[in-house]
Amino acid sequence: MADWSIGLRENCWRDRIWGSQAPREHQSPNPTMQTTRTDSAVPRSFASAGVPAGTAGSSRVRRISWSILMGALLWLSWAIATVDPSQSISGLEVGSASPRAIKAAHQVSYVSDVATRLARDEAALRVADVYSRPDPGIATEQLRQLQLLQERVSQARQARDLTLEQRLELLAEIPDIDLSDDAWPAMLQITDTRWRALQQESERVLAVSLASEVRSSDLSRARLDVQRLMAYTLSPADRDIVSAQVTKLIVPNTFLDTEATERQRMTVRDAVQPVIRTILQGESIVREGEIITEGTYEKLQVLGLIEQQPTWHKRAADLGISLILALSMVAYAGRVYPMLIDRPRQQLLLVLALLLVTAAARVIVPGRLLVPFIYPAAAAAMLVTLFLNIRFGTFIAVAASISVASIAGGSLELAIYTLIGSVVGSLWLMRGEHLNSFVRAAAALAVSNIAVLLLSGVQTDHYDTLGLLQLAGAGATNAVLSSIICFVAYAFAGRLFGITTSLQLMELARPTNPLFRQLLIKAPGTYHHSILISNMAERAAEAIGADALLSRVGAYYHDIGKIARPWFFTENQSDGQNPHDHLDPQTSAEIIIGHIAEGVALARRYRLPEKVIAFIPEHHGTTLAAYFYRRAAQEYQGPDELDASTFRYSGPRPQSKETAIVMLADAVEAWSRANRPTTHAEVERVIRQVISERLISGELDETNLTFQDLDRIRQAFASILTGVYHPRVQYPDQVSNRRRRDSASANS
Repeated sequence: MADWSIGLRENCWRDRIWGSQAPREHQSPNPTMQTTRTDSAVPRSFASAGVPAGTAGSSRVRRISWSILMGALLWLSWAIATVDPSQSISGLEVGSASPRAIKAAHQVSYVSDVATRLARDEAALRVADVYSRPDPGIATEQLRQLQLLQERVSQARQARDLTLEQRLELLAEIPDIDLSDDAWPAMLQITDTRWRALQQESERVLAVSLASEVRSSDLSRARLDVQRLMAYTLSPADRDIVSAQVTKLIVPNTFLDTEATERQRMTVRDAVQPVIRTILQGESIVREGEIITEGTYEKLQVLGLIEQQPTWHKRAADLGISLILALSMVAYAGRVYPMLIDRPRQQLLLVLALLLVTAAARVIVPGRLLVPFIYPAAAAAMLVTLFLNIRFGTFIAVAASISVASIAGGSLELAIYTLIGSVVGSLWLMRGEHLNSFVRAAAALAVSNIAVLLLSGVQTDHYDTLGLLQLAGAGATNAVLSSIICFVAYAFAGRLFGITTSLQLMELARPTNPLFRQLLIKAPGTYHHSILISNMAERAAEAIGADALLSRVGAYYHDIGKIARPWFFTENQSDGQNPHDHLDPQTSAEIIIGHIAEGVALARRYRLPEKVIAFIPEHHGTTLAAYFYRRAAQEYQGPDELDASTFRYSGPRPQSKETAIVMLADAVEAWSRANRPTTHAEVERVIRQVISERLISGELDETNLTFQDLDRIRQAFASILTGVYHPRVQYPDQVSNRRRRDSASANS
């Protein structure tokens, strides 16, 4: 800390307590630097800015209204991203033809209801039908029917007085008797012994047949098995007789148990585990014109590509989440950069950046594979970084990554890709003062994008090399597009949002600029003065981390108003005649002070940026035209004290570090030109005196300069002025001539 800073603290605090009514001994002892303030009755924050105190209420209303607008627009942008999933495709249903080819934008694993249902159905079909046990009552009844049949046959056999035809007619009365079968006539003609044996065999075969399961579906097989169940000793004729009696009496004795079968099938179905399916990134879901099956429709649903009407509570939840996110971002902006509240056009820049990146993503990203990785979302964050600062660039990077990822169906990979790319691009454009900054930013962004995509792609055991190369190309294309869009917007949109870009400043810094060239031609002394001030301001700005380019350009144009009447300013008076010698002090002060208004008007006519125009009134702040005030005080004969307000610049006081630096440089250079310091110590003394006077008079109160900043500014000024006012070595002939003159003077 410089040695003068301790004394400054005491003087500064005393000045804050006493205001303009401080005792005379605390004012600047140098009458040429008298800056007694007359505006102590008005709060400094309003008086210095030329804003009436009564406008505080309207300013507060304006802040609230713009904050509400910013929050509403941010909410709208998030609503666009989270509600109305426009990535869905209308008109898709099972059995319809797909209007276009669809590929998976990201990898996803899911439980397939369709595949699980098919697997369970197949398992259930493999379950055999469950039948009841053979019913013994059926066997008993059929044996009784066999006995009745045999009794009728026995009766026909005993009617021996009847012919064979007549006895066959008696058998014809028995139901289900097919007399065309030769077994029935043979049955009437065999011996009684043989008949009794065949009766017993028929009863045995029927009992055995009905003892096992006989299903409706197996009835034909069971009747064919009669031949197999007969004794092997029977002759073919006897087999026919037994078969004629038994075959018709074999009926189903077991039946399907529907309930038991369904229970068993349900048990098997439940035992089948859910089927997990994986959709790979880039996998073709359906081709154009292909009929959509249940499995395809399910994949489209999983990917979020089936248009669904959201319920009111889901819509309300989405809007609520959007509102919370928007309010969080507004609160972040207000805390990180409070001055944003008073800068509606910069608020509009943030809102438009987020809205445009969201709306464009809504149109471009959904349902595509490579396009989301080509989409230049990083351009928004890079542009905001250039126009505002890296903090807001990061703010937009986070918001844009969440927005784009939500539009793409919640892809975490895309969110990370967009976030990292936006931050990297913003970091490389923090100091975008040259055109090659955009080229370097594009290269850094391309490397970042390709690295993220390749590392994400090789995480799985199976990856597609061609697909990785395509993604790498998409990442490089993203970087080029982001830089181009950022450069074009940066070149043409700065004036729209009231933001001074480095490209504008570099254009203004060129000696061929028409306005700057007028200063050289019409006021050459002021031109060279401005060049020296620009060197001092640039060196000081670099020392304290301020905007060096803005400081240089602001110094170039801070005295541009002197073009109107250059001969009234001493640096342009080459013939030794001063027009102020023939004017009264009030008129001279008006002319000198008037170069501020004339400079502002000239700057606006040439459409200089507002940041550059601010240097014109702020580099004098509210100081006095001290020389003319002193002359007027000497000539004044009135009964009251001389009104100093007519000799005071209208301000405002410096509002930024850059304008404060130019104010100090201008005053230091003027003092140095008047006093012609010849040593480093004299230069240091002049600089300390000027900085102390400006600090104590309150001209620096509305900047955020620290004592450490002021000390660094002092060192920067000293390094420049020491080189300008360094002592020069006299040449030998000049020395000898001087000695002869001194000798002659002594002799005389």
